[in-house]
Amino acid sequence: MSMKRTNVYADPEDLAIIKEAAKRRGISEAEIIRAGIHLAAMANRVWDEPLFSRTFEGPGRTPTKAEVRDVVADAVRRETDPGTAA
Repeated sequence: MSMKRTNVYADPEDLAIIKEAAKRRGISEAEIIRAGIHLAAMANRVWDEPLFSRTFEGPGRTPTKAEVRDVVADAVRRETDPGTAA
């Protein structure tokens, strides 16, 4: 893979953490920084297509915390109770 050199300003405390992590993991500081740049790039990427191509029917609002908890609890009960049919 071809790479391009660039200069960035970094907080000295962050650089010290990176230096310690690189030594502990046995890899170069540059490798950690490249991984961080990649994560930042991917987090800010705009995709040409939506993540989900299908839409699902729903109530048209964000479910409440209690509704989510109840649905998850019901699903767990169905998986752990052998007498319950899905």
